[in-house]
Amino acid sequence: MQRTYGELPQLMTLMTGDEKHSTSATSTLDVLWVLYSDILRLDPTNPDDPNRDRFYLSKGHGPMAYYAVLAARGFLTPTELASFGSHHSPLGNHPDRTLIPGVDIGSGSLGHGLALAAGTAVALRIQKCIARVFVLIGDAELDEGSNVEAIQFAARSDLGNLTAVVIDNDSAGLGWPGGIASRFAVEGWLTSDVDGRDHSALRQAFRADHAGRPHVVVAHVEKKES
Repeated sequence: MQRTYGELPQLMTLMTGDEKHSTSATSTLDVLWVLYSDILRLDPTNPDDPNRDRFYLSKGHGPMAYYAVLAARGFLTPTELASFGSHHSPLGNHPDRTLIPGVDIGSGSLGHGLALAAGTAVALRIQKCIARVFVLIGDAELDEGSNVEAIQFAARSDLGNLTAVVIDNDSAGLGWPGGIASRFAVEGWLTSDVDGRDHSALRQAFRADHAGRPHVVVAHVEKKES
């Protein structure tokens, strides 16, 4: 059973326990919903389809919104959501790709997702696969040096099958002159700055033509409690 966006808050309330990181979760909710409802080519009945789009959640702490969206799209059940964080639950405080259908990478240490996504985009291109790669990262993650190399590599490799989504909720300690998008633009990425709660703007950004080069969508959101 596929559910609507309006049911997501109810699904999120099923997940209780410590270390929910609810502000981190709610900052990603709209982006995740638009991706999974309108953009990603995925089939919950065949989550391992080799031609599926890949989605990498690098911003893995506080995955409540991610789990809720997966449940809304048929990858999980509400019963499974209620087990969140318990000892025997597959739904941990960080997603585990070996335990959860539809999850493509495990997350933990921040700053690894973009490099993994770039490597996957290269591999898919070599295989002449139609799949695209989307990776969601947080603004504070960009403080990790691994991202600098990944941004440079992706642009110089002309990875038109790669889209990065940066959730900008003012979590970063240092910031960037000219804004986050400028950090990607100088390396040759196509960039889009959008309201991270505006579904229409998000859909338009994700559908932008960026053949031949990677694309970054900077989604600006305000922190709020779930």
